[in-house]
Amino acid sequence: MAAARTPPSPWPPPTIASLLTWSLRLVEDLADDILGAASAAKRLAADARTNPTTGSGAAALEQLLLPLLTSGAPLPATTRRGRPAVARTYLAGITGASLHQVDRMTREHRLTAANPGPCPLPVAVTGQIGGRPWRTGLDYAEAPALLRHLVTAAFVVISYLTGMRPEESLALNSGCCPDPQPSTADHPPSWNLINARHFKSARDPDGNHPSAGIPRPVPWAAIASAVTAIRVLERLTPPGRALFATDHHAHTRRDRVLGTVGLNQRITELLTWIHHQATTRGTPHETVPPDPHGPVTCSRLRRTLAWHIARQPGGLVALAVQYGHLRTPLTLDTTTASGYATRSRRGIHDLIDIETALATAETAADLHERHPHGEGVSGPAARHALRQAATTHRFEGTTITPAFARKFLARDGAVLYDNPHALLLCRYDSATALCERGTHTHTPALDRCVAGCPNMLRTDQHAAQLRHRADHLTHQAEHLPDSIAERLHTAAARLRHHADTHDATRNTREPTS
Repeated sequence: MAAARTPPSPWPPPTIASLLTWSLRLVEDLADDILGAASAAKRLAADARTNPTTGSGAAALEQLLLPLLTSGAPLPATTRRGRPAVARTYLAGITGASLHQVDRMTREHRLTAANPGPCPLPVAVTGQIGGRPWRTGLDYAEAPALLRHLVTAAFVVISYLTGMRPEESLALNSGCCPDPQPSTADHPPSWNLINARHFKSARDPDGNHPSAGIPRPVPWAAIASAVTAIRVLERLTPPGRALFATDHHAHTRRDRVLGTVGLNQRITELLTWIHHQATTRGTPHETVPPDPHGPVTCSRLRRTLAWHIARQPGGLVALAVQYGHLRTPLTLDTTTASGYATRSRRGIHDLIDIETALATAETAADLHERHPHGEGVSGPAARHALRQAATTHRFEGTTITPAFARKFLARDGAVLYDNPHALLLCRYDSATALCERGTHTHTPALDRCVAGCPNMLRTDQHAAQLRHRADHLTHQAEHLPDSIAERLHTAAARLRHHADTHDATRNTREPTS
């Protein structure tokens, strides 16, 4: 029997948080500026190739360059073969001169890029970061790189916020995400749906594996940011063409779609650019921290998404509220759009199961180690949870399969979930759970914890965190109107009550019965 294939490790939370923040920033806030700069640069390059040799062009070229030569100011320059060079195409495009005229003036005046200067584009900067314009102007020389970073950011947003495999994202075509039908009395609002192709385990009617994949029978659901990323790419791509076809956003031959190797290189370049932007803006906390597990590659995006869905209830980084369909029981009608969650439990679902199993095992191990050393435990499920934590499997250095993970999680009443959003632990028992009353599911709805649930317990750490959160709300209330401040004070009092209840009922001795 072949050994289980180890899934790629997830990106650390600070890494994906910073990368996703900058990717969303590029797609949602800076795309208009970058696309405008790319369009202006492309137009200048096209004009430079077709400009005729005229006296007016020569006059305009001299009017631009001679004052710079006289004053010793920097000359417009780009990079050619890794070295600064006079921006001949830019100069021809911006002045109306021909490339021959630019070359002749370069020879006559011995122009060099020893003192390289900018090549400003006639594009207004409208994008902002932190309420301030992100640039004073955009440069011809940087337009291609900015466009590459925008396309890479769009890939990160689409892949991370849908759960697609990299090859599925890269195979998307323009028009893959039509606008939903307007809502009416008979048709409630619906999700944007992405029509994609899948490759893994794809088979044609003859049982062969088609290299181009096959249309996915059930579309992907898309949240607003993913739709925005697709719309950005569609502004670059003709209808029906691949969104990541490089001839629309890179200087390469036609009909070539960006591959994962090239994409990994682009992600590395984007990380370098983010570091430079954060450093020059004086916000080093916005840089992307290095990943101790190795290069930040696209193959690890889905594992990272699964990690956050499994461990961050309520969203936080992974926006898990929007991903509720990924935990939906697979019982819906597959002939309707609402049947998105009914696709077979493979791929992203397998990764979520694995990450959830690992997370619950770590939670049990942590409780088992801390309680004998004085950590207090309280709540209706405290005694049962302590017994279960003592016997829960540990998976250090072990590769677990999706099948084993599902079996591990199906132990009703024996799995311990951490809920950092509600600041409690859940020893999930479907017979007594209040979060899923009236439903048939084997996992808790951690974003809908109900006060007084028989499955909950808290530790001293939770009590301390409750008081810290209460203090934060009280501090916020001091700077807000009375009506809002009153609600915050009420919420803070409720949190402190939970902490006081824990202190009054905490058990610091592991039960023996």
